[in-house]
Amino acid sequence: MSGWIETGRGVVYPWHCDHLGHMNVQHYVGFFDIGAFHLMSVLGFTSHNMHELGATLVDAQHTIRYRNEQKVGSLIKIESGIARIGNKSLTCLHRMLNTETGVLAATTEIVMVYFDLTERTSQPLPDDLKQKAGAHLLDPALVEELA
Repeated sequence: MSGWIETGRGVVYPWHCDHLGHMNVQHYVGFFDIGAFHLMSVLGFTSHNMHELGATLVDAQHTIRYRNEQKVGSLIKIESGIARIGNKSLTCLHRMLNTETGVLAATTEIVMVYFDLTERTSQPLPDDLKQKAGAHLLDPALVEELA
């Protein structure tokens, strides 16, 4: 179990914020999506090779937990890891941290299904993908703590 890998950084700009003065929900999703694409790349799925492979990982479920609001100027980073490896899916955990304060801003758990692009159906995870994902498996106690 290797722990978290950094998959993104950013700053909260005024256009990320809503009428309440903190980052709006849509932008949390956007930052987490950036992290998810970087994690997919680490696992061997890039926009360039997806069609060569004939398969990719597709999102089946998102669960976001908002912990501490982020305001204009907040510097954030996304860290990602694998929470669970199933037969046809991976459960990925991403956390957003304020880099200046160290405070946890939000987490998201994304269930991604291995998907055959020709047949348009889910398929069992290949062994090499399970092995790559296993290298980024998070400690179960840490996953439970963030749930």
